[in-house]
Amino acid sequence: MLLWFLKKVVSHGHLIVIMPDGSRHEFGPFAKGPRVAIRIVGKGTDRWIAMNPDLRVGEAYMDGRLVVDEGTIRDFLEIALVSYQVLPKAMQFLQMPRVRNMLRDMKVRNRIGVAEKNVKHHYDLSGELYDLFLDKNRQYSCAYFTKPEEDIETAQVNKLQHIAAKLRVGKDHNVLDIGCGWGGMAIFLAKTYGARVTGVTLSDEQHAYANAWVKREGLEHLVTIKKLDYRLEPGVYDRIVSVGMFEHVGQPHFQEFFTHVKRLLKDDGVCLLHTIGRTDPPCHINDWVRQYIFPGAYLPSLSQLAPIVENLGMYLTDFENLRLHYAETLKAWHERFDARRDEAKALYDEQFCRMWEFYLASCEMGFRYQNLVVFHLQITKNFNVLPMTRDYMVDEERRLKAQAAGRQGFTMAAE
Repeated sequence: MLLWFLKKVVSHGHLIVIMPDGSRHEFGPFAKGPRVAIRIVGKGTDRWIAMNPDLRVGEAYMDGRLVVDEGTIRDFLEIALVSYQVLPKAMQFLQMPRVRNMLRDMKVRNRIGVAEKNVKHHYDLSGELYDLFLDKNRQYSCAYFTKPEEDIETAQVNKLQHIAAKLRVGKDHNVLDIGCGWGGMAIFLAKTYGARVTGVTLSDEQHAYANAWVKREGLEHLVTIKKLDYRLEPGVYDRIVSVGMFEHVGQPHFQEFFTHVKRLLKDDGVCLLHTIGRTDPPCHINDWVRQYIFPGAYLPSLSQLAPIVENLGMYLTDFENLRLHYAETLKAWHERFDARRDEAKALYDEQFCRMWEFYLASCEMGFRYQNLVVFHLQITKNFNVLPMTRDYMVDEERRLKAQAAGRQGFTMAAE
């Protein structure tokens, strides 16, 4: 069954499959793409994978039933995802699971308490793990590459500057950071503008780390980090920023999220939402990613967000589609993780390392070859609180870069 499936699907690269009985099967070579040899281990594994490849390819790689003998798991996923992208739509049998999964997405409820449990699944892993592959400021979201050759450290500072320029933060502003992570954005805005920033997170590990970082920086008078669901935050703010958190909200809670943004934002305030999105119509998230990496997650289409903002009487004052930036971010993370893989194995085990490799590689391929992007939505309650053109963003970003260059590079390291 698996071989029949691959014969129908593979149209990129050169894939060699060695079955449990030792038989060798080749697909390609085609004009473009890598050469990869995989080995299927265990009687019946091929059929088991073919019954639900979205979930079971990753599971088979994790537990050693799918072994990459030539090339890398990243190469194999490139062949798979590029081939799937050009699959004829007439092959409707491959779309049947989507109906089931879209119905399931509508039932996912990330209520208060459930949301915290989902966050802990991923973000309360050892901080030592994240230090193996993230930048020195633990920015665990899409970086912003202004030049292809930039390293991840530079690109993550670019991201902070790019978002800050869109927020138009002032020294007298109170800022809310929804899903503040380890505190990088909050500390950046406080150090750069002297703004008062409140960050909220549901992760115990992030809460402790961010507060310790704030204390080391001597910013307790400007930055407050709370372990709190944003829906319980009582304040009102001049600026709201949320980076890499909306993916965890869940489709049934989109309306609720923006309703709280409206409640928390002053009438002359500005909100900047940075979220993974998709360029195609609404669709489910990959089964394997949801089960093993981000339970409760959902990636929105713009068509799901803009009508909510409109119906709440708010304004989408600026929109940017960041293409390929996350692919480059994930590639950098994967390279850094691979370079320190032995340390990750010492923290966890071999199966965990294979899970993490599959996570980083599959997500990179989704952003590089399929329909995943990052959205920047700038939202206001008043149509006239920002200048008529985007020049102010460009000017402020240039000012921030010049300021950082004058200090011989931006320094905000957590350690």
